[in-house]
Amino acid sequence: MQGPKVIVDADACPVKAEIIKAAGIYGVSVWMVASFDHQLSPCDGVRVIQVDRSDQSVDMYIANQLSPQDVLVTQDFGLATIGLAKRAHVLSNRGQIYTDRTIDFLLERRHEQSKKRRSGKHTKGPKPFTDEDRERFLQTLTKLLGNLQENGPM
Repeated sequence: MQGPKVIVDADACPVKAEIIKAAGIYGVSVWMVASFDHQLSPCDGVRVIQVDRSDQSVDMYIANQLSPQDVLVTQDFGLATIGLAKRAHVLSNRGQIYTDRTIDFLLERRHEQSKKRRSGKHTKGPKPFTDEDRERFLQTLTKLLGNLQENGPM
């Protein structure tokens, strides 16, 4: 049986290099999934998968490939929900670990923000991605992969 893999929603992922670095330390395979609109450079230990340009092609491909104990990296709350339902470990690009408890709150907040925008209110976008976000992500992923290696399935 194959061990867990890291699957990345790679279209807009700012931490690809950190994922490759952490996975390399633990000998975990990495799958970078992106649409044909986002060209990815192949490198050792990384499987690059390019899918159709349609709106949900990346999400559908990832959803169909996820296995329990895989690690999913995404900033898409809908895909994160699917990952959790498949018993994968799900991280944001900023190092936040999504859980069943936190994803409900995040989906509700997204819905409320969407309602405000539809009614003409201005809402703030995400904060700019920082070096601290990058470091937090790397620490979180490294710890998660270490735990998976040390303890087996969590």
